[in-house]
Amino acid sequence: MTRRKKTVDGLHGLEIDALLDDRTVEIVVCCGSGGVGKTTTAAALGVRAAERGRQVVVLTIDPARRLAQAMGLPELDDTPRRVEGIDTKRGGHLDAMMLDMKRTFDQVVLATTSPEKAKVILENPFYVALSSSFAGTQEYMAMEKLGQLHADALADGRYDLIIVDTPPSRSALDFLDAPKRLSSFLDSRLLRLLSAPARGPIKVFSAGMGLVTGTLTKLLGAQVLTDIQTFVSALDTTFGGFRARSERTYALLQEDRTAFLVVAAPEPDALREAAYFVERLRDERMPLTGMVLNRMTSPAATHVSAERSLSAAEALTESGKHPVAAAVLRLHGERMRRAVREHHLAERFASAHPGVSVAGVPALSSDVHDLDGLREIGARLSGE
Repeated sequence: MTRRKKTVDGLHGLEIDALLDDRTVEIVVCCGSGGVGKTTTAAALGVRAAERGRQVVVLTIDPARRLAQAMGLPELDDTPRRVEGIDTKRGGHLDAMMLDMKRTFDQVVLATTSPEKAKVILENPFYVALSSSFAGTQEYMAMEKLGQLHADALADGRYDLIIVDTPPSRSALDFLDAPKRLSSFLDSRLLRLLSAPARGPIKVFSAGMGLVTGTLTKLLGAQVLTDIQTFVSALDTTFGGFRARSERTYALLQEDRTAFLVVAAPEPDALREAAYFVERLRDERMPLTGMVLNRMTSPAATHVSAERSLSAAEALTESGKHPVAAAVLRLHGERMRRAVREHHLAERFASAHPGVSVAGVPALSSDVHDLDGLREIGARLSGE
């Protein structure tokens, strides 16, 4: 899919409005390192898409809870909340929600087994620990929630666009590994050893396994081993479809119905991280649509070069006259130099990654914390 226009001189521009208006695009995933404006970008895309007529939900799996602040909402949880104040004249609307890892896991249990068995599982200490804090569970549940949202949207037509705001840093793409990690976890030799008494065929090795489980009981305690065995047994019978659903969501992310946007700032570290995301998405055969380059320096008087401005400031300072004018000229000169440096960094990135379209977003003078601010970001994303 090609959505380009000139939004940064010399680079392939990314046509954001064409992306948001494309009804074949059902999922937009915003990824990038921390502190580059990713959450604000996702929120701004949600507002602009809704006001252009899309039925949108923004899902954040960023635990920093910044999406609510950016949208002027008092709080967010895993229930979609309607964002008030959206212009609905074109038929769109906007909801926002945040991934609740444990609640999503509980919903999977409740939806896939009887109430009696669900109660046993939900009260299992090993399940409680796994669903609350086990490394990687957030990524599994992110895939589960995204799959649920998309399936529900297809079924009831409530949404035609899901925008996903991923966690900061490289873990933003860890959820792509969820199906593989889940398979490795379920098939791990350690887990099968721990759960041996719960799996019938392994009972033929009763003498040897008895010795092993006896040793594990001494190491872990009888109750811990029983909890793990009960949980793994439940995994076999209750979560058999989880891996399949996770793999379907992974496949959905590889389709043209999905668009990945890498969000970055015009700084060396952020662009190195952006390069990692670009390469990773290509390795995973995910549809990379382009990069949003946030907070670009945009001097007001570009016809006055940095050299002329700084030279004039120096002359005024030496003369001892017009100190305010000298300060303004110095500030302008420094901004011009910063703008040139940022543009060189962007060009270097584009040279290393030809074909990646870029939407440059000029920096605002203050933080965004309401819908008007998000509209302004959306307009800048679209090159207005």
